[in-house]
Amino acid sequence: MQGYGTGAYGLREPRGVRDLARRYALLPLRIFLGVTFVYAGLDKLTDGAFLSASGPGSIGELMRSVRDGSAVPALVDLGLKSPEGFGYALATGELLVGLGALLGLWTRIAALGGALISLTLWLTVSWQSTPYYYGNDLAYLMAWLPLLLAGAEVLSADAFLMSRRRRIR
Repeated sequence: MQGYGTGAYGLREPRGVRDLARRYALLPLRIFLGVTFVYAGLDKLTDGAFLSASGPGSIGELMRSVRDGSAVPALVDLGLKSPEGFGYALATGELLVGLGALLGLWTRIAALGGALISLTLWLTVSWQSTPYYYGNDLAYLMAWLPLLLAGAEVLSADAFLMSRRRRIR
């Protein structure tokens, strides 16, 4: 059987294995990105050395070391105005993006945030990676794009809220 049937509340329900697989195709990516970004945010927030303006392992040292080789040095300069503030903003952003992806809450907004974080890191920190595929930030940027385009159709707060709105109508 192919196609979709109409189920409870007028929602489209998959028919057949192919449709079911298609419906769940982005779930592993969403879980991977969500867990990775939550971990990255928590790791930064709990690492006292990272959230410092200077010293080994600090965000300040990292930004100073990549500044001259980045594609957009002005972005690095902006972060160097307050390395600690930038570090907290980055870590909090990663945490919120990861939670949004895991919960499927405002998934497209979370994916946009993840894509912007990954783009910024690619243009600054990973830019010097040669060949380009050694840097992981470009791959993360590309991984966020399907979620930005499609959202989270299954096992998500977005799907729950949408079905609730449809029932109320």
